[in-house]
Amino acid sequence: MKVWNWEGFWGYFTNLYLLEGALWTIGLTISTLILGGMLGLLLAVMRLSKHKGLARAAQTYIWVFRGTPLLVQLIIIYTGLPQLGLVRFSVLESAILGLALNEAAYLSEILRGGILSVAKGQTEAARAMGLKPHQIFRLVVLPQALRVIIPPLGNSVNGLLKTTSIASVISMEEVLRRGQILMQQKFQVLEVFIVVAIIYLAMTTCWDFVQRRIEAYYGKAYGSAVDGQLARDDR
Repeated sequence: MKVWNWEGFWGYFTNLYLLEGALWTIGLTISTLILGGMLGLLLAVMRLSKHKGLARAAQTYIWVFRGTPLLVQLIIIYTGLPQLGLVRFSVLESAILGLALNEAAYLSEILRGGILSVAKGQTEAARAMGLKPHQIFRLVVLPQALRVIIPPLGNSVNGLLKTTSIASVISMEEVLRRGQILMQQKFQVLEVFIVVAIIYLAMTTCWDFVQRRIEAYYGKAYGSAVDGQLARDDR
């Protein structure tokens, strides 16, 4: 009995159907980061708000979405909402919405932590120098906060590339789902899923390289940039 098909194994590396699934995975990741990042920033601002109602609403949202499985959330969005007669989303819409709502809960804490890491004395000193609020955020708070935000944010992207595979349960044809379909057609389980694993490994490795470059960039000294901006503002 033949248990391994080398021809099939190597063939999956150039299988356009499977490679298109990898592109869908990347697209899901990017869409989730954009939408989840915007919502996460809003949640972070709400958590930092002095208005107790806003802070508690954001805290409740984070508690719910961090405390329940993403799989359950996707199923509720895709199958539960139509049963309640509320709204019916397509597979793609459900996948992006579910992933973004879930990721926002985590990104909000990363963003909030980065903002809180900037000492109050920094903003007070900048205010004493006559900087306007938007200048304080752009020149003082943001550069320092990014140093704290970038590493965990990069790790979230790495995790998100793999987490998108959960969308396969609602038939989202990302790389894992397409691997499952190929497996059912050709009955080459090990060959298909090893290739799928290698594709995920390739994507996360590429992102790791990008993340290191980003961390190195934001790790540079930024004092000269602030001084240059202040000099321009004084003219």
